[in-house]
Amino acid sequence: MAKPYFEQLKQLIESFDLKPAQTNNMEVKHFFSGAALYSEGVIISSLSPMGLSFKLPEMEVEQLIKEGKATYLKYFEKGNVKKSYAMFQEPNLNRVERWRSYFLKAIEFNLKNHI
Repeated sequence: MAKPYFEQLKQLIESFDLKPAQTNNMEVKHFFSGAALYSEGVIISSLSPMGLSFKLPEMEVEQLIKEGKATYLKYFEKGNVKKSYAMFQEPNLNRVERWRSYFLKAIEFNLKNHI
């Protein structure tokens, strides 16, 4: 079941047409029933049956949730809420520019907090 999400996440990232420096040390891996994008060993994005998520500053995640654009990420129905991840349910993966902007924010956020 995870293979389609793995391929979709890889294709989405490739569609962003990023510079090699922007994708340095990044790897897509199978993750539960979906796929996750790791940067410097940290998950910055995932795609699963639940939706597409990005690791972003908590204040931005809260704002997206307040506006009804996203929800908190939970890997399992009864699992803990991951407050630093915004999850977009039923994402239209053809909206490349929308997802590209969140992807770039997730990269930047991770780099600032990884150092």
